[in-house]
Amino acid sequence: MADNQATLTVDGKDYQLPITEGTLGPSVIEVAAFQQAGYWTYDPGFMATAPVESKITFIDGGKGELLHRGYPIDQLANNAEYLEVAYALIHGDLPNAEQKADFFEKIRKHTGVHDQLRKFFEGFRRDAHPMAIMVGVVGALSAFYHEDLDISNEEHREITAIRLIAKMPTLAAMSYKYSQGEPFMYPRNDFNYAENFLYMMFATPADVDYKTNDVITRAMDKIFTLHADHEQNASTSTVRLAGSTGANPYACIAAGIAALWGPSHGGANEAVLEMLDEIGSVENVPEFMEKVKSREVKLMGFGHRVYKNFDPRAQVMKETCDEVLGALGINDPKLELAMALEKIALEDSFFVERNLYPNVDFYSGIILKAIGIPTSMFTVIFSLARTSGWISHWLEMHSAPFKIGRPRQLYTGETQRDFVKVEDRK
Repeated sequence: MADNQATLTVDGKDYQLPITEGTLGPSVIEVAAFQQAGYWTYDPGFMATAPVESKITFIDGGKGELLHRGYPIDQLANNAEYLEVAYALIHGDLPNAEQKADFFEKIRKHTGVHDQLRKFFEGFRRDAHPMAIMVGVVGALSAFYHEDLDISNEEHREITAIRLIAKMPTLAAMSYKYSQGEPFMYPRNDFNYAENFLYMMFATPADVDYKTNDVITRAMDKIFTLHADHEQNASTSTVRLAGSTGANPYACIAAGIAALWGPSHGGANEAVLEMLDEIGSVENVPEFMEKVKSREVKLMGFGHRVYKNFDPRAQVMKETCDEVLGALGINDPKLELAMALEKIALEDSFFVERNLYPNVDFYSGIILKAIGIPTSMFTVIFSLARTSGWISHWLEMHSAPFKIGRPRQLYTGETQRDFVKVEDRK
């Protein structure tokens, strides 16, 4: 509801622009009156545009603050399970004991996939990138659950959200197993969400007494939680834009996965490992950092486009990273190299003054490598975790009237031309 107004004056005529205040963050000026004046707004990258109203996630980049349904991310990551956070994103608050048990049971019941979907994987090359597989198989889910795709039906929307969150670990693990030429592992519902994923990733049919490492399981669950949602980013906006057309939710989530695949978005932690490969050894770190200072190379995994102070997820991830490396006792030159980079970035005034602190991608990449997950799977795990956020935004959008997305443009191309037949063109 508008609390105040701004005035736009064009050619001597005034237009009233309502100002609406949120519960947190900057107020917004509703710019629909620009069209009445014969103008559109121009905002490349949507840096100052709020196309939606949402109650799910809030980020204050200046303060280094990230809230899910009002709860600080560090409190959630350290005290709640990923599925509890997923429940909060969807339903508006953390579950009580009864709600938690019911939600967890629903997830467990839907972890399996149709056997025909297993055969769908055989259409991909063995060396296909796991993200390419995920885009295809998640979109294909709509072919198996078409009887529950009435998006105007609240029950259909709810069961779809359950299915997506439940099946994403299964599909992610299957994409890895397929790329490795290993047999798929059926989900084990006596394991929790993170345990089950690790089991499907690393177990084989011969592992009848497979057990997960508690430290790794906790780390995996925290990685899921810290990537569950991040407000109106590129992939979430893609899901909302696709959803605004009335497209089925599986197609919308597949669109989000495609957007997340980009190296400027979900591929950042993969880029961290590639950077470490480029540096090569600890001896080369000082020289590399000098090149960073002279802007000859980019320092991946440090700083953040949104957070101008520090990434609030990074401290939790750093503590988890230290715990995992300590528990596994890994002596990996690449991990030693990463720690050398971290030390310089935290102590060198050049990086401190510019707030180039290690972000969540830096530490999550190190953890995933330590666990034994290949870099090609990093973004797949990101998409698995982010599905709860994506579907929450999709549900929020469909719970109230919405408009189809139709951005405008500043056209700078040719004006009208006369058509010339090809034989007459010079």
